[in-house]
Amino acid sequence: MPTGVAIRDVREQLFDAAERVLLRAGPNALTSRAVTTEARCAKGVLHRHFDDFDAFLAELVLDRIGRITEQGDALRAAAGTGTVTGHVTDALTELFGSAALGILGLITSRDALRARLRRTTPVGIPLLTEAGAVLIGYLAAERELGRLAADADVDTLALTLIGSGHLLFAGREGAPPEPGAVRKVVASVVGGAAGEA
Repeated sequence: MPTGVAIRDVREQLFDAAERVLLRAGPNALTSRAVTTEARCAKGVLHRHFDDFDAFLAELVLDRIGRITEQGDALRAAAGTGTVTGHVTDALTELFGSAALGILGLITSRDALRARLRRTTPVGIPLLTEAGAVLIGYLAAERELGRLAADADVDTLALTLIGSGHLLFAGREGAPPEPGAVRKVVASVVGGAAGEA
């Protein structure tokens, strides 16, 4: 890109480029050069906006965690409508889209990144921990509305859903699992507490 030409939304452009590299070539291929080449900008652009590459990666993960929080707000707003199984199935399918799986691979493969993320996510796996909190909030709202059993342990349900969802989606080449397979797992976990067949 020629010098002197302004790049609009440079952070988002760099984050999107990093996700494309992750999806195409995996976490080991993610370098500052790969990101800036994919974003079609000079390498210095990244370093003008971030202290170093690890800071960039941490901000990428935090940005994606922010998206999960926004999705959680919409999920909680849907409490009392549709079915609990349907909402959780949709939430897990959105959460474990291929970009999120790439981010999880990145987190688990880079010690320095995990160390930085411990500042905001002191326990668990960043992204999954926040997604679990979103599900806890949603399931608690449904319990308050009487759509889950009063004694439903929403913390355990959420952890089970996150773990099961991750196992369903991880390691797949190409297409995600069939929606029916995701729904079956969700129904097995929450169906009894929700009184849904």
